[in-house]
Amino acid sequence: MITQKPKGTQDWYGSNMNQRTRIEALARELCQAYHIQEISTPVFEHTVLFQRGVGETTDVVQKEMYTFEDKGGRSITLKPEGTAGAIRAYLENNLYAESQPTKLFYMTQAFRYEQPQSGRLRQHHQFGVEFIGSHSSLAEVELITLLTEFIRRLGLTGVGLHINSIGCPNCRKTYHEALVGYLSQYEDQLCATCKERMKKNPLRVIDCKVPSCKEIVKNAPRTIDYLDEECKAHFEELCRLLKELGIPYEIDTGIVRGLDYYTKTVFEFINKEGFTLCGGGRYDGLVHELDEKQDIPAVGFGIGIERILYFLEQEGVAPWPERGVDLYVGILGGKAAASEGGPSVKSTAYRLVTRLRHAGLTVETDYLDRSVKAQMKYANKIGARYSLILGENELEEGRVIVKKMEDGSQEEVALADLENYFSAAR
Repeated sequence: MITQKPKGTQDWYGSNMNQRTRIEALARELCQAYHIQEISTPVFEHTVLFQRGVGETTDVVQKEMYTFEDKGGRSITLKPEGTAGAIRAYLENNLYAESQPTKLFYMTQAFRYEQPQSGRLRQHHQFGVEFIGSHSSLAEVELITLLTEFIRRLGLTGVGLHINSIGCPNCRKTYHEALVGYLSQYEDQLCATCKERMKKNPLRVIDCKVPSCKEIVKNAPRTIDYLDEECKAHFEELCRLLKELGIPYEIDTGIVRGLDYYTKTVFEFINKEGFTLCGGGRYDGLVHELDEKQDIPAVGFGIGIERILYFLEQEGVAPWPERGVDLYVGILGGKAAASEGGPSVKSTAYRLVTRLRHAGLTVETDYLDRSVKAQMKYANKIGARYSLILGENELEEGRVIVKKMEDGSQEEVALADLENYFSAAR
């Protein structure tokens, strides 16, 4: 073998692929119930989209993006998250001219150059929803409700909703002054990155993962104490709606999210050990940042599929069972040519396989010209529920012996009646 997969990537196959497919199917099913339309955007975009949208002072832009120059000399970046691309598509395709609000969801690959961890890879898969066009806190409630139901259907129980408000640009000016004043007392104890953040974007210090910085910000001013009247009213209404709808939550002033486009509401679903499953929030200024002619509010979230699988494993949640093989069709005399110009046993058997597959059964057969004994051994290995052997005698008589693999019981069934037989057996 000439090479191996790059660090921080994963090959998907077998049970892992089955679990991912089931999670994505559940997400699509929920989005359909919420009348959320699917969108797919390019896996790479012009770098300026993320510099403007995500924020040049964020770790994502400064440290984690896969950026390269294409053959035309353009700076291109593999998407590190899904929101910026979805909003770019919303603007470029004039979706704002349609009836509002616009609700979009996506299943996308995302790329971040960071140290791989359990449930966090350099190439990962993300389920996200963007709710565009509403100032109402009911938009946040809708996404939180969807996520709550999604997590419940996944079978996860140790995950709770944490919410905060980081205000808007108006009230954030006052907060930044208070925060910088507080942090200045401990500047010599901050990490080098946070010393730089203090000058460019002090809110990012709250999100630092360095233990010494985390200890300092424990007593830092809280964003919710500096909200203006509009932001305060919005957050209070959100809390009231969540209470009235019976959705438990915890106000967590340590949540600020790691991307610059967030305003007002930010939220995360966190397990008992403090690990984040997913996060999101409102970003009323992102549309305007990407197109100065537009000023449209929005809210969204993103959740990593790998993260979900990690949480399922940590909680010991049993994975969804894979759909097994309903029937194995064995072929007797498969090597023999057709006699007297008629169809061969092999082609007739495969015609039967195709017919039963079209009837909704999962059917396997022999592709290696095995002996009957070897075929039955293979049928047992792949977990086939039933098996049958088709040879010239069965074709002449129009009947075949169907064997139930679990207990070895057998029953003679007409070839023409196999669909009805298996329909009744389900």
